[in-house]
Amino acid sequence: MTTETKLVTPGSDAHLSRVLKPIHLWALAVGLVISGNYFGWSYGFGAGGPMGLALALIPVTIFYVTFILSYSELATAIPHAGGPSAYARRAMGPFWGYMNGISCLIEFVFAPPAIALAVGGYINFLIPSVPTLTAAVAAFLFFIFVNYLGMKTSAMVELVVTIIALVGLVIFWVAATPHFSMARVMTAPLLPFGMKGVMAAVPFAIWFYLAIEGGAMAAEEMVNPQKDIPKGFLSGMGTLMVMGFLTLFLTAGIADYNLVSAVDFPLPIALAQVFGENAFIVVLVNIIGLFGLIASLHGIIVGYSRQTYAMARTGYLPKFLAYVDPKRHTPVWALLIPGLVGLGVVLTGKTAIVITIAVIGSVALYMLSLISLFILHAKEPNLKRPFKVWYPVIPAISFIIGIFLTISVVVSSVPALKWAALVYVIAIAYYFIWGNKNIRPFEEEFGVLDELDA
Repeated sequence: MTTETKLVTPGSDAHLSRVLKPIHLWALAVGLVISGNYFGWSYGFGAGGPMGLALALIPVTIFYVTFILSYSELATAIPHAGGPSAYARRAMGPFWGYMNGISCLIEFVFAPPAIALAVGGYINFLIPSVPTLTAAVAAFLFFIFVNYLGMKTSAMVELVVTIIALVGLVIFWVAATPHFSMARVMTAPLLPFGMKGVMAAVPFAIWFYLAIEGGAMAAEEMVNPQKDIPKGFLSGMGTLMVMGFLTLFLTAGIADYNLVSAVDFPLPIALAQVFGENAFIVVLVNIIGLFGLIASLHGIIVGYSRQTYAMARTGYLPKFLAYVDPKRHTPVWALLIPGLVGLGVVLTGKTAIVITIAVIGSVALYMLSLISLFILHAKEPNLKRPFKVWYPVIPAISFIIGIFLTISVVVSSVPALKWAALVYVIAIAYYFIWGNKNIRPFEEEFGVLDELDA
């Protein structure tokens, strides 16, 4: 494969450009998720207490490790901008490819508004005169513009802000460690809401890793996807595992968990209990925390634009969404239209519900992707797989734990489930009325990839 390979957009000579290396995918994978350390996860304290959230994080972590190993096989065998949509279509046909793509869009269109609201919360905590919603909308619009500048610019921005955000977490960990008390973590009762609370905490434990799979949607922009995707994904997963456990335990160990369980800026609030609200370290972590949120906001915008572009190129969505700016190689309308939807969601101001809707989309995506992996092993045993997972052991472990996570999310997320169900109903209606009318033939859609495999 060469860097000159072109994957052509219908009706245009423009194409996505191959400019990304493993370090960029690591930055994208970690950057997509890193905001999960700065906000969102702490709602799990309110759902299950510190140990309830910690117990929920164990199966969630095992799931993500096994899932990313399995997903890396799919991503290297089918390095397509559609990611999960492409895998499910190749395995199960057009309808399930569409449904997995919609699940991905639910995750990636609803996650940015939650992150933008957290950006607004951090800015409001720092500068009380700036309204949360105003800051959230401004941040969202700014990073849509940054994405418009092109993937090379976007990747460099993502790399820089991800490293800064990691430095911010290290500063938090170092500042918190001397003041850590296990007694604050081991509350009485240990599980204030029992196993029901552990299950209720699962969506917020997922938030520590949610969207890491979005790196696969940059596959067509990787210089050497078959070799580089596993390196980027697996190094990113290792980084996120360490981050999640350190952040959870150190936050719980320095502050009353009730004080951080319902705010969008838990790290500054926790440090303020030790050092005082106006202390330099608190202000510093608050400022750097913005970089963590920005990294994820920016990275997930990359993800939803590529998923929308790929689904439009396939014919699932209106063709104009597959237009690529010939100069910047940016899928313009795929960037703007979902962004407008996201801005509307920002205006609701309902962070916890928006997080849970994104999680519902993610678990649907995960389960359909794993099913696709099993089917492809049976249906196409000779498909070139540059990275091979330990099959069927690792995918089976992932699938079994995934069933538990799905049940936990469904049982504990009734209000969000209603909104997610409404989106699915509208999406299915669209598919049978319009979306199944202009789907490109299977051979045409995957022809370029099959030629690269040969």
